[in-house]
Amino acid sequence: MTDYAEEQRNELEAIESIYPDSFTVLSDEPISFTITVTSDAGENDEIAEATLKFTYVEKYPDEPPEWEIFSRENLEDGDEEEILTLLQQQAEENLGMVMIFSLVTAVQEKLNEMVDQIKNRREEEKLRQEREAEEAEKVTFQGTVVNIENFLAWKARFELEVAEIRQKRQKDEEQAGKLKLTGKQLFETDHNLDTSDIQFLEEAGNNVEVDESLFQDIEDLDLDEDDPDFNPLDMGSDED
Repeated sequence: MTDYAEEQRNELEAIESIYPDSFTVLSDEPISFTITVTSDAGENDEIAEATLKFTYVEKYPDEPPEWEIFSRENLEDGDEEEILTLLQQQAEENLGMVMIFSLVTAVQEKLNEMVDQIKNRREEEKLRQEREAEEAEKVTFQGTVVNIENFLAWKARFELEVAEIRQKRQKDEEQAGKLKLTGKQLFETDHNLDTSDIQFLEEAGNNVEVDESLFQDIEDLDLDEDDPDFNPLDMGSDED
């Protein structure tokens, strides 16, 4: 009859000696512990890390232990699912034998692969950003390629803008017209202007001053006003 408890204790001692810095016992009944598995460092010193929690069942190793990812670093959800699937496959292959070392080794190899994948993902992301930047720069220098659809859209926007400008200009002109009236409009709107000059003369009385210098040379003119045939326009022609 298999002594499962003894096999579990023996493996636990071996695991503790192999992973002294990353092994932690959580409970003795049932036996539960964690092992932190870290990948090798990548080119830029990036690492992937997963802390695995194992719990022995009563008939382990004839039955697989329970496991879960206790914590993780630099891993995505899809990576975690891959690790859990890998643990299931390895447990089925090693059923009947103590298997914790085999499970941890398989996970570490998987993490090394994932570090390379992280590097590839970063390079792909960098290339994608560079392509997007190049495309944006091309659009800046080349402008938008004209076709029927975007030309009609532009034409509609342009006509709308022109109509708005004209409407605004018309309103401004109407407003300016209300503020600045012609002479005729002033007389039509203010009838007091009709008598303003007469009122001015009445108020001035005999004190209206006349500039006589404007008429001082009129006596020097040789005007034949008594001549019935006198025509002022003929004066310039006689001198010629």
